[in-house]
Amino acid sequence: MTSFLNSSIGKKFLMSLSGLFLISFLLVHLIVNSMILFDPTGVLFNNAAHFMGTNPIIRIVEPVLAIGFILHIFYAGLLTLQNQWARPVGYAKQNSANSSKWASRNMFVLGSLVFIFLVIHISNFFWKIKFTGSELLEQGSVDGVENAFLLVTTFFINWWWIVIVYVVGAVVLGIHLTHAFWAAFQTLGLSDSRWRKRLEIVGWVYTIIVAGGFALIPLWVKISSLIN
Repeated sequence: MTSFLNSSIGKKFLMSLSGLFLISFLLVHLIVNSMILFDPTGVLFNNAAHFMGTNPIIRIVEPVLAIGFILHIFYAGLLTLQNQWARPVGYAKQNSANSSKWASRNMFVLGSLVFIFLVIHISNFFWKIKFTGSELLEQGSVDGVENAFLLVTTFFINWWWIVIVYVVGAVVLGIHLTHAFWAAFQTLGLSDSRWRKRLEIVGWVYTIIVAGGFALIPLWVKISSLIN
């Protein structure tokens, strides 16, 4: 078992497994965040955020999620370095553009940009909600349910650059997912030549929904504030 995990295939297996777990989390996270679009009072989003923050199952999943991120980033970096060391430079320059799509050739760069965006997102919202607190969270809180809606929307309403960062982050995430979705299934042996095209289509649909949804939320909040 140890020899398998230390092998290139084993590393790709762990990266793909953690990637699929993160892909599932993104959809759940989007569903919760999309409550902002359907209820301008914030009650729906606040209750959903409170449930996610207090549910014992979610609390167990949170450290697993963190481990999944760490594993995914670690093995992505490790495999990238190993591939660069093993592949002749001249061969890589000559053949990479012809043998793969841009996203697949730049997954480490895309992943690094997603990681930077994740750090910004955690510092803006998650860290304040879970640890440091914020005056905005206390304004209008009801029965112990913090006003996460006010915290999130205030950021998007007051600063255009925050909106731009989140839209760009969603686009980068989407580009990353266009390759990551079907590649994860392929690495796990769940994609043959017949299923690859189908998984690519499913991956594109998933990417449009997730990346488009995350981009829409800050734009919706900002534009709504200008209209109203």
